[in-house]
Amino acid sequence: MLINFEEQINKLNKVKNGQIKEGYKLDIPQIDEYFRFKKSDFGVIMGHANVGKTSVVLYLMLLYSRKHDFRWLVFSSENEPHQLIKKIIEYIESKPINKIETDVFNARVKWVNEHFKFIEPDNLYTYKQLLELAQHVKNAWNYDGFMIDPYNSLVKDRHILKGINSHEYDYQAASEMRIFCKKNNISIWLCAHAVTEALRKKHSSGHPYAEHPIPPMASDIEGGGKWINRVDFFACIHRYLYHPQDWMYSHIHIRKVKDIDTGGRPTSLDEPIKLKSVINNVGFEINHRNIIEPFKEKQEEVPF
Repeated sequence: MLINFEEQINKLNKVKNGQIKEGYKLDIPQIDEYFRFKKSDFGVIMGHANVGKTSVVLYLMLLYSRKHDFRWLVFSSENEPHQLIKKIIEYIESKPINKIETDVFNARVKWVNEHFKFIEPDNLYTYKQLLELAQHVKNAWNYDGFMIDPYNSLVKDRHILKGINSHEYDYQAASEMRIFCKKNNISIWLCAHAVTEALRKKHSSGHPYAEHPIPPMASDIEGGGKWINRVDFFACIHRYLYHPQDWMYSHIHIRKVKDIDTGGRPTSLDEPIKLKSVINNVGFEINHRNIIEPFKEKQEEVPF
């Protein structure tokens, strides 16, 4: 089927006349300059194991939910749903869960249930089965973003693999996820791991992080560089786990932004977005300021 040429020219005229709509901001300059939430975008977020990738991604999801009232569908096979709910509530209050008053806790539980739905992680899914389930949820509950964590936890569809190799299989999975985003006007954030070999790459002597593992490049993702070819954005989350002072900083490297006209751009190699974990690991701060300020309560209600 051919494109609607007139429709495409209308879009081009909007770009030409400065009328194109930018991606959603958080009003946090250190993040907004490089990253925006864009509906219909398909993106990959990669990192080594145990760097806190899921925690950072969940925090960003919460920020967009708070700012724009976005709703999320979550599939996280490596974390129990109650652990994720606990983390979100702790982020909201900037307190450990055992320090949160019961009435506030109950109100936050209600808010989380209104903005996040979780897929049962104990079942095995192929990417096709997961997209089918996500479509059913979308038809019943209108969400804005879908987090899949991680890709390598999805089982391979044996029927598809009969006719293609693993490399082609991943290309097809990426393509179908991208189409799903455009069709449903939602953004998929697909989490993935870096290959083990990437851990052996260290900063050279003279670098501030000499002898520490370097942040993975896009080509270090499991399955290779094909992923960055198919996505609208590609991010890497890294943490210097063994550094005596900087272990508490999560670095977000934006490796690709396909459409810079709508906001965002890649970070430079040595100047990522830096989030510092607050005490008790219940949030993050930038420039010594907690990103999530205390939620203002209504006079007669606990919910914000």
